Order: sequence, then C-alpha cells, then structure tokens
Amino acid sequence: MKYSYLGKTGIQVSCLCMGTMTFGREADKGESRAMFNCCRDAGVNFFDCANVYSQGAAETILGELIADCRQELVVTSKFGSPMGDGLNTAGGSRRHLAASLEASLKRLNTDYLDIYFLHRFDELTPLEETLRALDDVVAQGKVRYIGCSNFAAWQIAKALGVSAINGWTPFHCVQPMYNLVKRQAEVEILPLAEAENLGVISYNPMAGGILSGKYGADRQADQGRLTTDTMYQKRYHDQWIYDVAVKFSQLAADSSYHPVSLAVSWVAHHPAVTAPIMGARNTGQLQDSLKSVDIELSPNLYEKIGRLTPAPPPATDRSEDRQV
Repeated sequence: MKYSYLGKTGIQVSCLCMGTMTFGREADKGESRAMFNCCRDAGVNFFDCANVYSQGAAETILGELIADCRQELVVTSKFGSPMGDGLNTAGGSRRHLAASLEASLKRLNTDYLDIYFLHRFDELTPLEETLRALDDVVAQGKVRYIGCSNFAAWQIAKALGVSAINGWTPFHCVQPMYNLVKRQAEVEILPLAEAENLGVISYNPMAGGILSGKYGADRQADQGRLTTDTMYQKRYHDQWIYDVAVKFSQLAADSSYHPVSLAVSWVAHHPAVTAPIMGARNTGQLQDSLKSVDIELSPNLYEKIGRLTPAPPPATDRSEDRQV
C-alpha cells in the first residue's frame, strides 16, 4: 500500500479509502468485518462513512470494527442529508450539525472524527452559520478537520473565502463524484483542489459498477446497484455509458487487467486525487479494487482510457486553449 499526505493536514492516508455505504445494507456484520479486515491486511488506514448509510447502521458496525485500532485509522463521517422524515432532520444548521455529530460519535464509539463532511450544499442555511458551527466543533476537539461532499467548485471556493475572512478552520478535503463516465470534476473541482492543496477522496470510481465488466449493451448483472437502486439507475442510465463500459472492458482484457482494478487505478492516477473511495458488497469484489495499487499506468494507457469518453470542456469554454 502507498500513502500520501491528505492536503495540508499533515496526516498520511492510504492511497485507497474504504467506503462503508454497504455496511448494514448489502453487507451484514460478518461480511462487513471480513471486508474491514481485508482492508487492514492490505494496509488501508482510511475509512469513509456517513450518518445516512443504512440510517446509522453503517456507523454502528464501523464503530465496533475500529474499537481496538482507532488511533491507527483515519475515520470520516458526514451530516446534512435527511435522517428520517421528520422536521429538522437535514441541512447545515448549527442545530442539526450538533445533533448529528453527537449521534455519529455515539454510534462510532469514538471521541472524535478525523474528518467531518457536510454531505451536500444547503441553500437554505447561511454558509457562515455552518462554517462557524464546524469551527466550534473543531475547537472542542470533537472533529480534527472538516470537508465537503457534492459541492460545486464555486461553493468550495466561497466556503474557503468565508473561512479565511473570519479566521475559521477551512475545508481540508473534498469528496466529489469522479470516474471515466462522470468527469465534470476535471473542469474546476480538481484544479481548485490542486491549487489550494485540498485532499480529494472521490467516490464512484467504478460508476456504480458499470465499469466492473458485469454490464454491457447485451447483458445485465443479476444484482447490483444499477439493477436495484433507482438513484444509480438515474445517474448512469444513458446508452452511451453502456457502450463505453463494453469498450472499457475490452481494453482492460487487452491490457491483462481486471476492469475494476483498472477503473480505480485510472481515477487514482489523476494528480489531484488523494484516494479513490472503494465500494464493495463482499471481499471478492473488494480484492479487485485493492489490486489497483499494483497497476503502474503508463502515460499511453492512461490517455487511451481517457479517450473512451469525451473530456469535458474547460471552464471558460475556450477549447482552443486546451493543451493537447
């Protein structure tokens, strides 16, 4: 396993991060423990969670797993997404943040979180309120660093500016979606992260499993997120994505790599990415992601993979200025 510094934090994390969204859902306690142990054996010290994963069950399971090695790990969680159907169960308000953090710490059986993410931008709560509240929980020692997930680049930049002006702790890490068929992050988010030295742990490196080799123009997997999860079906429903999946699987076979390993490796190869977040239902799936660290992508293969999908236009739309 390789390790690198997470932005400007000074802490070192493994070049792969284990996502726990399947804990308590597709993976029961036994399978979750098996995947956790598999990651630890491979040298992974970075685990990403959220309060909404299995409506808290993922945090509870992860809390049991990290009990005897907490100080060796970098553990994250998130708040802001709906936790139930009641009033005031979502958003970036100070009230919701405080309640969410206390609940997450209890479920995770820990005194602190290494990184606490705002799961999504809250248009109804002043950003100043959220950032001040986050600064307070850092000062209290309950959170070491803060970050954001699913933010647009302008929202990240605005937050950094607000924090700087007020002397509050800034975002140190961002969590965008990024894979071969979802490349919007290349336009502004990843360049911003490089410029500001932010850690980047990107999710969906396998595009919800579509780049795993299970899907194609004439075949569908019997089970998986794209067959059971309406959110992923909406996200990756376009026919051109399936066409790319077929070409990618063939390219992986021609290169003697498993498509999962190659998909994760391609994401990790971007200079702004600190660690792709791996997702898996079982240890069998997880092993292919872990093997991505053994791939040394040549510039030729990296570019060849990238040419399977159109690169997004530059932020200014001046395509003529793009370096070839």
